[in-house]
This record gives sequence, C-alpha cells and structure tokens, in this order.
Amino acid sequence: MAFGFGLSVILLLSVWTTAKCDHVPNEVLHMECRDRYFMIAVDLFYTGNEPSFEAVDETGVYPITKQYAAKCGYSVSVFPASGHVELRASYFSCHADNKKDEVFTFNFNLIVTHKGKEVTYALNKTCSPSLPWSPREVTCEVNYMEVTVSSDVACPGTKKGDWDAVVKTAYASATADWQVMFQKVQQELLPISLKTAKTHGYAFDLTDGRLVFRTPYGQPESYSNEVNGVPVEVVHATLFSRQSWVLVMVDLVAACSMHKGSYDNSGYIMWETPEVLHPLVSGHNRMQVNIGVNGELVAQPVAEKRGYIVKLQNSTVEISIPYSAEGGYRKSIVSGNLYEFYMFHFYFEQISLDGDHVDTRLRVHRTLATPLVPRPVSTANRTVSEERTFTVYLGDIPEDVALAAVHLNGQEFTVPFTNASRAKITKVVVANHTHGYTLKVPFDDSVVKQRLIKSATIMHMLDINYTLTVLPENEPFYQVTSVMALTNASSPAFDAVCSESGISFKLDHRPIDYLWEICIGSELLTSELAAKHGYIMSNNTQRLLLEVPLFTLGYKYKDITLNGFFGTFELLMRDHQTVEVQNSTVKTCQFSATELIVCSADGRITVLADLPSVITSEGDPARINLVDRNCVPKEMDGTRALFSFPINSCGATVKLGKEYVTYENDIFFSKKSHGQADSSNASHRVTMQCTYPLAGLLRLFLVYRFESDTAGVGRIVHFAHSSEGLRPTIKPTTILQTPLSTQKVSIQPAYAQYLNVSSVPNNISKNIARFSENMASFLKNISSFPNNLFRERCQRPKEYIQFSKQCLK
Repeated sequence: MAFGFGLSVILLLSVWTTAKCDHVPNEVLHMECRDRYFMIAVDLFYTGNEPSFEAVDETGVYPITKQYAAKCGYSVSVFPASGHVELRASYFSCHADNKKDEVFTFNFNLIVTHKGKEVTYALNKTCSPSLPWSPREVTCEVNYMEVTVSSDVACPGTKKGDWDAVVKTAYASATADWQVMFQKVQQELLPISLKTAKTHGYAFDLTDGRLVFRTPYGQPESYSNEVNGVPVEVVHATLFSRQSWVLVMVDLVAACSMHKGSYDNSGYIMWETPEVLHPLVSGHNRMQVNIGVNGELVAQPVAEKRGYIVKLQNSTVEISIPYSAEGGYRKSIVSGNLYEFYMFHFYFEQISLDGDHVDTRLRVHRTLATPLVPRPVSTANRTVSEERTFTVYLGDIPEDVALAAVHLNGQEFTVPFTNASRAKITKVVVANHTHGYTLKVPFDDSVVKQRLIKSATIMHMLDINYTLTVLPENEPFYQVTSVMALTNASSPAFDAVCSESGISFKLDHRPIDYLWEICIGSELLTSELAAKHGYIMSNNTQRLLLEVPLFTLGYKYKDITLNGFFGTFELLMRDHQTVEVQNSTVKTCQFSATELIVCSADGRITVLADLPSVITSEGDPARINLVDRNCVPKEMDGTRALFSFPINSCGATVKLGKEYVTYENDIFFSKKSHGQADSSNASHRVTMQCTYPLAGLLRLFLVYRFESDTAGVGRIVHFAHSSEGLRPTIKPTTILQTPLSTQKVSIQPAYAQYLNVSSVPNNISKNIARFSENMASFLKNISSFPNNLFRERCQRPKEYIQFSKQCLK
C-alpha cells in the first residue's frame, strides 16, 4: 500500500516536471527572497491583465484563488501603475517545503494566455531567512493575519526541555484531542476542534520550532476595536489539549491596524498604528521602528532623511510619506479633467518587548493610495508684443502625459509641427519629473485672427486647444486658453525676387490690407494700370503676384556699364484716407542688355547702342561720335558703345508737339578725312530720342537746365546705309523703345530761361503748332546770343518776362 502511494507521487511529480518546459524571459521576471516571505514579480505586458498562479507540492497542484490565498498565506496583487503582477508567499504558507525553519522551497505555476493559447511556466526558488526568528512574530498582510510563536518559550518556572516535550506530545496526539477557543470582548465562544476551525478558513500548524496561526480578515470570530482612535482588527485564539492530567494552552493573538491611510494638500499620505495593538501582541516598551516601501525596510533615521515624517502622538505612531518618495507609484487619470493618484506598497516593522522581556516583531504590509486628486495643467502667456509673436507656455504636465495635437483657431496641428507651418512647438523638460511645451505663433501667421480697432490698432487673437493624452491608454483630455495682443497697424510688405527678365513681387493678403493703397509712383496699382504698362498681375483672396518686366514704366537705373547695370523698382504703400506714403518695398537687381536708353527726369540721356559690325571692319572707334563730333563714347567693346550726356548738349534737336516734347541726337560712324571724322560724310547712323509729356513738365528746357516730374520715353532707331545728308528718308531697320521710371527730380536752374507749360492759356494751346515750328529755329540760334545778354536779362526780371512773352508771340 505504501509502495502504491509512493509510485503515484513519483508519477505526479514527473508529469508536473515535464509539462512545465517553458521559461519566462529573465527581463520580465523577478524572484527574490525577503526577510519573511518569497516574492515573484512579472511584467504585465508579458502576462496580460489576468495572470494566475498555482501552488505545487508533492501532493498536487492548487490554484491560488482569492479565498485560498488568504487561508494559505499568499497575496497576489496586480499593479497597473508599475506594470507588474506580484505574488508574496509566507515562509509558512501551505505548500512551502520547510526544513527546520531554516530552508524553504517554493514551487509555483504561472499561467498566462498568449495568442489565445494558455501557457504554463514553472517557477521555483529556495530561500533562507536573513534574520533569526523572534519569539513572537505577527504579520499583517493585505489579505490575512499570521502569528508564529516559538515552541520553546516555556511558562515561567518551567524548564525549556519539559515544555517542548509537553507541546510536541500534545500536538502529536489525535486531532480530536486538540481544540481551539476564540475569545471576543467580554465573551468566550465554545471550543471547536481544529478540523472544524480549518473548515472555517483558519490555519494551524506546528513546525520544528514554531506554532503557526493564520486567519483571513473579517472572520466571524474576529472583532474590531478602536485604540486611540485607530481601527484595529483582533483575532484571539486559544489552542489547548488535555493530556492525562496535563492541560496545554497557547494564546495565539493576531492584531493589526486597519488604518487605510489619509492625505492632505501638503503632499503627504499618512498612516497610523497604535503603539500597543493588544497586550498580548505588542508591549509598551517600543524598541525600534523600521519603514520602507516595496518590501525594503530602512531604520527610522534613514527614512527621515528620505523625507518621511515619523511621530509618536498620544501613544499612536504617525507616519507621513511624501508623494515624491522613492518607490512610490503615480498615475494620471482622465475623468472629465486630469486627475492623479499616488500609491505606495507600504512596509512597516515594529519591534517591542513585553513584561516578560519577550520581544515581538510586528510587520505590516499595506497598499496606501490617495483618492483622485485634481492635477491642473497650467498655461502662461509669455507674449512680448514687440516681438510680434505669440509665446504661450503649457506646463506642469506629468511624465505619463504627452501632447498629441494643438488646435489654433480651429485649425489642427499635430505634434511635432511640420516645417510647412510657421507655428513652432518646443518641449521643455523640468527637474520635478514634469515637462512643458512652448508654443510660438507669429502675429502675421494666417491662422491668427486680426481685428482693426480705433486709432489704427490691430487686435491679434488666438484660441488654443491643446490635446493631451495619458499614456499608455492614450486617453485624451483638453486644455483650452486664449491669448490676444495689440499692435499698431503695419503696412503690407512684399516679397521680391530678381529674374533675368525683371522683378517679381508677392504679397500674402491680410484682413487689414484694405487700409493701404499700393502705388507705382503717383499712380494706383490696378489691373488697368498693369495692362497699360505691361505688368503681369494676378490677384485673388490669398495673395497678389506682380511681375514687372525690365524697361517697363517705374524702373530706375544706375551704374550703367557695358557689362551690366542695376535696375530698381519701388512699390509704395500709402494710407487710403490720408494718401500719405507709409512704407515701400524697394528691390534692386543686376541686369545686362545689348541695348538700352535712359531718359532721366533731370535731363540726361544714357545710351548703350549695339552698332553694326562695320565699326570693326570698315572703321575704328575713333570715328564714332554724336552730332557734335566732340561727343564720343564713354566705353566701347567690339560692337557696342556707351554714351551719357546732358539732353540739350552734343547737337541735340527739340521737337515740340501738342502733348509731348522730343529731344533727338544721332550716333554717326564716320570715315576718316585727313585724320579727322566728318559727320557730313556719314554713311551710317543710329538715332536716339527722348520724349517727355508736356503735362508732367514743370520747366521747359531753353538753355542748360531742365525740370520734369516724369522721366522720358527713350527710343533707339537703327537706319540703313545712306550718304545723302543727316536725315535720310529710308525706314529704320530696328527700334528700341524704353519707357522709364516716374521719379520726380527737381533741379533749380542758376541761369536759365523757362516757360511754365502747365499755366499756358487755352488760346495759346491752339497755336501750339505754330509755336512748335518757330521753337526749333529759336533754340538753334539761342546759343549764339552773347553771354552778357543772359546776365542782363536775369538782372532785369521785368524785361525778362517781356522777353518771354515776345517769344510766345
């Protein structure tokens, strides 16, 4: 019979051993032997949210359910905040292999589900307590109370050996000989057998050297009591056996503080326990208090250095744990708004002496957690209006919260922002385990709302909705704020780009742009004006694009050489009510051209002419001149010549029409005659003309000086070969016409005779044709007047005015 039982045990162990071939990876599993218990911790991401354990010994496999754990000395806790499941097993738990209270071997199965399949892992460990056993030890676990007393504690006056013999003999007797009686306040219950007590959930055991009693919380035989205002649960069991004429009785009392912890706004969670829980559990002589979290104890002075506060107040031990204490867990929760809670796996030890100088070691495991505490996220407007950028700081964000998106005036921007956006978001890490974000949005960004208020002041408005998520659940919540800033209204500013053919301007429209008008010179930029002058313009609700080809009206030129020149175009922004110019966009670009002519408003002609190849094949540069043969090029290359001279010099002629006045000169290519150039024998010429509108002419040139509020329109005309004088009737071969800028240049003449053309009466305008015919001969002969005549006329203004009227007649 014995052989059959042994064989069945061997077969069972063999099946258990071979079935558990899987192994939990070391990085997700942690097993550790502590002072009074064995601990297993496994990461939840590996086990899932519903792992389970089984206890294994030579008698079989036992699922560790909630009730079974409390009865047999196990506690299983799932900690989502820290991401692991934890099993704690008492060294005197039901299925631990105990060798002389010195070596304890544990065997467990961990059961998880992977991809729909249930997988079992075998876990085992052998532990030896690092501290010697005290005569009496009480453990207050989260789901049970356990008392162990040394079996060699003799009654006063009794020899130790005799006591050991009595206890062991009594315990070895038939179970029916042992009974237990539970005592309550002023009440004694009837004794029951150990077998009956075990069916009620109690556990009694006798090891080589200790008596063990274990009970779940809330048993019918337990009672609650308040000690110094602290709730205490007590189970008082008296174990006795009558052997012949000897009665053996042992008091096994378990008493634990049931304080659940409290908190306040000071950043601490508090826990309390009476200094004396029960006269048979802890004595009045408190020797030492040790405190810690996660099963690791430190002495009171060390704990206080870590921020713990330990007080003895009215015979009550009060312990305050800072939220920031190492080993605690913090979790953010979304419940409409953002909340948080703090949780500590608190471990407490109290060592005391009773009146018989027997020390008792009390250990308490408690999970202390705060309720949901509001955790507001702060926003701060750090905008400096002079920087013209909104700067908003979002702070006090916990580590397990991340920014996912930002809505700016309803437009969504995911984090991180793309480079296409002018808005920028930057993460800021703070030392107190929080972080924040700095948002920057320029005032003129298209996402910012703008409203014009009185005195040309602009209100910039930005509604911000931050979307934050709690990790790892990705539960969203929102932080909303609004910011505004006032600035003076600024005129539009164009972006300008150079090209080979001209200058391009771009303006992104703003809601306030209607406050300004865009002008070129004195003319308002419209689609009609663009078509008139050859500009290419497109204008929609988003932006204005303007392409200004080279040599169109509005350009100013400078530094003209054979290698190139600089062209400048200016757009003016003026107030639409006062018509005052408030800003301008000026763009200067370098260009090159084969030919060009510039007729400036101050009466100067600059010409770059492309001359026929006859210059190099039939002549030389010394033979090139204007009508006045003393006027020669400033620069020349193979076929091009550059001239720059006053409009009335170098033999220029003037043609006066009804609406325009034209100044004309010629470039001649002369053949040598006895070493001199002779324009009368010219065979080739290029004609240049500068035409000015009479309506814009302030002073009509008569002698040396000239004043106009508009530049002239230049033309270069190439004629074919001719030897019949200076004015051939042959049609021109090529014509270059360059309308130029409208820059107004006002030069006061020192010695000049002039007519104010704008004040000419209408009757004189009717005779303007006759005036034009006589003006040419008048100007041709004016240079022969004696110089003293001009001086004399200037000194006698009345006669000078009369002289001018004679000219008009």
